[in-house]
Amino acid sequence: MDVKVGKVIHFYTKISVAVVELTDGDLEVGDDIRITGATTDIRQKVESMQIEGVNIPKASKGQKIGLKVSARVREGDNVWKVVEG
Repeated sequence: MDVKVGKVIHFYTKISVAVVELTDGDLEVGDDIRITGATTDIRQKVESMQIEGVNIPKASKGQKIGLKVSARVREGDNVWKVVEG
C-alpha cells in the first residue's frame, strides 16, 4: 500500500532534483518512494533531501524539500511513500 505524502512543484533537469511540497505526510532518508503522474512512474529510495541547500534526515508535512530523483519527473506528479504489508 502506498501513502501519498506530497507533490512535485518544480524539477531541475540538469541536476535531476525535484522540489516536493509535503502536503500529506512526512519523509525520511531511506524511505522507499514512488512518483506517479500522466507519464511518470518511478520507484526509488530517498538517498538525500535538502532544505535551502542543507542536507536533512527527515522532513515534515508542510515543508518544501529538494529531492534527488533517478529519472525525469514533472510538476504536479504525486509523491507516495511505499509501505510494505
